[in-house]
Parts: sequence; C-alpha cells; structure tokens
Amino acid sequence: MRDLKNKLTSGKNTKNIKSRKGKSFGYQVLGFGAGVAPREPYAIDFLIVAGGASGGSGDAGGGGAGGYRTSTQTVGIDVAYTITVGDGGANVTSNNHGNNGSNSSISGSGLTTITSAGGGGGGNGSDNQGEDGGSGGGSCITNQGAANTTGGSGNTPSTSPSQGNNGGGTASSPAPNYAGGGGGGAGAVGGQAGAVSGGNGGNGTASSITGSSVTRAGGGGGITRSGATAATGGSGGGGAGANTTSVSGTAGGVNTGGGGGASSGGSNTSGAGGKGVVILSMPDASYSGTTTGSPTVATGVSGKTILTFTGSGSYAG
Repeated sequence: MRDLKNKLTSGKNTKNIKSRKGKSFGYQVLGFGAGVAPREPYAIDFLIVAGGASGGSGDAGGGGAGGYRTSTQTVGIDVAYTITVGDGGANVTSNNHGNNGSNSSISGSGLTTITSAGGGGGGNGSDNQGEDGGSGGGSCITNQGAANTTGGSGNTPSTSPSQGNNGGGTASSPAPNYAGGGGGGAGAVGGQAGAVSGGNGGNGTASSITGSSVTRAGGGGGITRSGATAATGGSGGGGAGANTTSVSGTAGGVNTGGGGGASSGGSNTSGAGGKGVVILSMPDASYSGTTTGSPTVATGVSGKTILTFTGSGSYAG
C-alpha cells in the first residue's frame, strides 16, 4: 500500500494534474480582470441649421435664412439618431415669389426632437409680402409710393430661444421706388428698403462648435433700383440682391442656410437659398464611429469629435 500511496502523491501524472489546475486557476483570474468597462450615456452638443429661402424675382425682397437652433442632450448607447439636412429654396425668374427652404432636424429614441424651420421666401411685385419661416423673407411694394409693408415673420413656428428674425419691409416715406426689404437672419432682422435702395439681409449667428468661430444663417438682400448700390447679404452666407434690371441675385452660401438675394425679374434669376447643415460635438472617448450619410469627422478638437452632416444620415450613440 505504501508503494501505491507514493505513486499517487509523487508520480509524474500527479504533478501534471497539479500544474494544469494551477494554470487553470490563473486563467480564470485573468479572465475576470480583462473585461471592458461598459459604455455610459453621454452628452452631445447639436447645431441644426435649416435651408435658406430664395429671393423673390421682379421688384422683390430677399430670402430669409434657415432656422438656427442649438441643443445639448444626453444620448443612449447603441441608439440610432436620424439627421435630416434641409435644402435651400430653388431660385425663380420672371415675376415670382421666392421659395421657402426645407427643414433640418435630429430625432431618435429618448431624444427631444429638434427641428429648424426653412427660411421664408422673398416677396415679389405681385405678391409683395415675404413668407414666414425660420427667418422671414423680405417684402416689397406693388406700386411706387404705395403704403409701407412689413417683412415675413421669423421664428415661425415659435421656438425658445428664437430660431430667427423677421424680414425687412418698405417705408411709406420716402416713397420707395420698387425696392425690396432684406431677408431676416438668425442674428438680426432684415433691413428695410429705402426710396431706391434695397434692404440688406439680416446678419447670421456665430458658433464655435467646430473649434473655430463660423457665422451661418444670414438673410438675402432685397432688390435695388436706379443703379444704386446693391443690398448686401447678411453675414453668414446671405446672398446680395441685384441692383440693375440685367443682374441676377446671388445665391445663399451652401451649408450655411443663407437666404438668396432678390432679382428684378425677366430672365434674371433670384439667388437660391443655401442648403442647411447639422453638426454634432461629443467627447472623443464617447464617439462610437457608427454613422451613415458620410459626415465629415474631425477628432481631437479640444478633446471633442465633430460630425458635420451636409446631407441627411444618422449617428448611433
């Protein structure tokens, strides 16, 4: 029996069994310690700019800028958020009202949907009133010396803080000579038309969400008559208005939501509205890398990853 006991406790096979048990225990310890910490919900900063409107054509007002909204919200993990980027309003010829821009938005489960409204189209000689929108379109008059007009209403529908401003109108004194008001911008109302000079577009609003200050959502300039100095577009992509009967309005800046400038009609086109943009900013460590729609991705911007959507797409937290 002694020989058998010695073989069981000191034999070669027994040593191998002990060794395997020790290694197995070690692997279990390593396994428990090597897990990846679960990802937690995190905050994202949003900038949502809608498409700007086109200016009117034919003694017309400038196009209003697209609505401009910001938000900071906490997003869930592995939840997809849908981004829509609004187009700018198409340009017009002859004696036509400007076209409104399209809405931009971001939405998803657990997220408060943020929608910025497209800009309001500029008025024209037959329908002098500028349209309501994120920022309102500029208005004009139907006859020389007619009563004053007011521009289209901005911040429509109403949001808090305001997403935009009213378009400019015309004054009854001095009597305007077919000049048009400027489109409203995110930062200021559109300029009022003078006797022969169109109103300048309202200025946009600056944001440093991309790491440097950029101004967006400026309104378009109104029509100017008699060869006077052309009405300028507002800072942030607003297009200039025409100042003679043979010049077209200038388009709003692409991906700024700027309003287009007005034209005098005929074969001359008004300026189209600028397409909008949606921008997301989040901590580098939180960025999931899961997107559709091919946004521009910039990492390491003061510890933030910046997604710039110039077309519709999605991001999964």
